[in-house]
Amino acid sequence: MRSLRLGLPLAALFTGVALLFTAPAAHAADTPLRDLAAARGKVIGTAVTGSKLTGTYGDLAGGQFSSLTPGNAMKWGTVEPTQGTFDWTEADQIVAFAQAHHQQVRGHTLVWHSQNPGWLTNGTWTPAQLGSLLQNHISTEVGRYKGEITAWDVVNEPFNEDGTYRSTIWYDGLGPDYIANALTWAHAADPAAKLYINDYNVEGVNAKSTALYDLVKSLKAAGVPIDGVGLQAHLILGQVPATLQQNIQRFADLGVDVAITELDVRMALPSDSTKLAQQKADFKSVVAACAAVSRCVNVTVWGFTDSDSWVDSTFPGYGAATPYDANYAPKPAYYGIAEALGGTTTTPPTGACTAAYAVSSQWNTGFTGQVTIFCSGASLTSWKVNWTYGAGQQITQAWNATCTQSGAAVSCANASYNGTVADGSSVTFGFNASWTGSNPVPTVTLG
Repeated sequence: MRSLRLGLPLAALFTGVALLFTAPAAHAADTPLRDLAAARGKVIGTAVTGSKLTGTYGDLAGGQFSSLTPGNAMKWGTVEPTQGTFDWTEADQIVAFAQAHHQQVRGHTLVWHSQNPGWLTNGTWTPAQLGSLLQNHISTEVGRYKGEITAWDVVNEPFNEDGTYRSTIWYDGLGPDYIANALTWAHAADPAAKLYINDYNVEGVNAKSTALYDLVKSLKAAGVPIDGVGLQAHLILGQVPATLQQNIQRFADLGVDVAITELDVRMALPSDSTKLAQQKADFKSVVAACAAVSRCVNVTVWGFTDSDSWVDSTFPGYGAATPYDANYAPKPAYYGIAEALGGTTTTPPTGACTAAYAVSSQWNTGFTGQVTIFCSGASLTSWKVNWTYGAGQQITQAWNATCTQSGAAVSCANASYNGTVADGSSVTFGFNASWTGSNPVPTVTLG
C-alpha cells in the first residue's frame, strides 16, 4: 500500500465538488440505545449473524442493543439438517455472546413453513408422525436453552393476507391445533420463557392482524400458554401504518405483550438525503408507537447494518433498510430510534467533513487520482466516498481504500486502519484509472 502527499492547498485541488457526510458513530446518541430503551422500560434488539460477532460489528451489537435474535441459527434447517443430527454451533455462539454482554435472547423460530430441512419437507408422514416430529423438535430446542432464552417466536407466519390459515406442512398435516400444541410443548420445555406468535403485514389493523387478534383471544380463553404477539414490521419507506399504535394497544388489551420483532424500512436504491430523512421518520414513528404502549416490550431491528441485511437479495432494487450503513456509520434512522426513546442526538454541522477529488498526474491512457477527506468541527470513525464518472473513466487500482465501480458509479470505503478522521485532520487515498478523450473532475459525495 502507498500513500500520496498533497502538494497543493486543499482549496486548490478541486472545483465544483458537492460535499455531504454521514454522522459518525462518535456523534451518535449521548447514551447507547440499550440504555435509552431501559430508561423507558423497553428492550432494543437486533438480529445477528454469529460469525460476524467480532470487531466493529460485535462492538455495536454488544454495546447498542439489549437483546439479540439469531437471524438463522435457530431455524430447523440449521439446527437439524439431518434427522436426529443437531448442529448448535452458531446458536450457542450467539447465546454465549449475549450472556457475556448482559443481553436477552429472542429464540427464532420453532414452527415455520420455510427454512425447514429437506428430510422433513420431502418426507411422507402420518399426522401422528408429524406431530411427534414437531413435539420432539420443540422439546429438544427449547429444552437445550432452558433458562437462557427470554422469549421464543414459537409459531411464525401462520396466516395469509386475507386472514385465512396459510397452507403449510403443519396446517395441512395437523390442522389449526398445531398452534396450540406447539405453544403447550414449548411451555412444558421451559415454563419461564415468553411464548409468541409472529407474523408480517400485521402491523396495522387489517384482515390479517384481526385474524391474529382473534386467534390470540381464543387461545387465551382456552388457557393455552401464549404470552405475546410479534409484529415483524418489514416496512417500505413512507408506509408505516397509521393504525400501528392502535393495533399494538388492542393486542395489549388482550393481556399479552407485544414486540416489534424484525423492523427494517427498505427504500428504492440509490438512497439520498430525502429518502434517509423519511426513513428516520419511519423508524422514529414505529419506536414511538411501541414506547407509547406499556405492554410493548421490545423493538428489534432485523440486522443493524446494511451490509448484513436480507433486503437487497430478496427485493431487487431495494436496500439501505437498517439504522447503520455498510461501513457501520449510523444513518439518520439511528437518530430516529434514539429520539423516540427520549435520547438527545448531536450531529456535526453541515460541511464539517468534506471530500476533495484531484488528479495528481495524467498520461495518454491513464491517470493517478487522490481523494482527501478533511474534518473541521467534527470527526469520523468510518467513511465512504462516492462519485460518478462522466467520460468513461475506469478505476484499475486503489490504495488506502476499498474501491468498487459499477458502470460509471464509483464507491470507495475506508481501509481497516484509516476509518478515523479526527477533528482538524485529514485522510487521503489514491487510485489509478484509465481514460480516453477527456478526464473531467466528477462531483464527489462523502457519506
